[in-house]
Amino acid sequence: MLKRVGNAFALAAALLLSHAALAQQDDPAMVAAAKKEGKVSFYTSYVGTHLHNAVKAGFEKKYGVAVEVLNVRASELEERIRTEHAAGRFIGDVMQHGQASTTRMFRGGFVQEHGGFPNMANMIEGQPAEPHQAGSLITAYAIMVNSNLVKPEDDPKSWNDLLDPRWKGKILADDMRALGGGFALFSATMLHPKFGETFHRALAQQNLTFTRDVGDSERRVARGEYPMWIPQISVNVQNLKGLPIRLIVPEEGVAYVRLDVSMLKNAPHPNAARLFMNYYLSEENQAQVGSFGLIPVVKGVAEKIPEDKQVMKGAKLMGTIHVETQIQFLKQAAEIYK
Repeated sequence: MLKRVGNAFALAAALLLSHAALAQQDDPAMVAAAKKEGKVSFYTSYVGTHLHNAVKAGFEKKYGVAVEVLNVRASELEERIRTEHAAGRFIGDVMQHGQASTTRMFRGGFVQEHGGFPNMANMIEGQPAEPHQAGSLITAYAIMVNSNLVKPEDDPKSWNDLLDPRWKGKILADDMRALGGGFALFSATMLHPKFGETFHRALAQQNLTFTRDVGDSERRVARGEYPMWIPQISVNVQNLKGLPIRLIVPEEGVAYVRLDVSMLKNAPHPNAARLFMNYYLSEENQAQVGSFGLIPVVKGVAEKIPEDKQVMKGAKLMGTIHVETQIQFLKQAAEIYK
């Protein structure tokens, strides 16, 4: 249960009703309570990025509250949390996980309502915060081609262009049968009126080469082993500068995953957890998120990110993974891409 410190909750509620620009501030009582707790344990399934070190450093410098980071794949994260709960050993405070998976974890009793924090009033349009979770960043997925092997005039302009016979046996793809970028693309296109199951059954005939090693796959395409990689995550493009690759945003838009922050059930440091989530949605941290090639989730930040960092600038968000279809689509992907 959250500790009630003075008028912390009343102040938070008042701030949530204020203008978004005024909500970019801290609740002094929450800060004091977090400092008293001394640390926060942050569990994240967003692997392979230096962003976590930057967030940890920024938070610790600003508040003097230590951050312990557990960074593992989605399945490992969920197993860790289930094991802790089964043993009655509650260690984690804040979880950063996919939006649909977080909702499922909340329904399963592993996530609790966070009690509110000021900066959740600033969410961008279409991405509202909820009592048990709030977006922290958005990863977008497009197409990457080897610029030595694919002429600009041959670039796929639509996701449907992947069905062109010229690409048969030449597409390296993130595995759509497991949680990750490939499954985000599968879910987004399954729910899109222009694609659906027909599109995927045709794409399966293109003899995709599936892999679950994103970093290695990007390099394989850059080396010319394959002319195309799908889907390419926005955050990694900056690491590929200088290599013969080209990022393509299809006309229908990009698949995306919103990674949410939430408070784990029986979090041992609830005030530090709320302060950490509030910091994640601060303008200063969201600017840092944007500088890594990710899409910020609070108002007024994206416009301030330098042009060379906005790798997905102007891209439409085509679709994402939904909790209601997640399990069904995983089974369907396994059936289609045998």
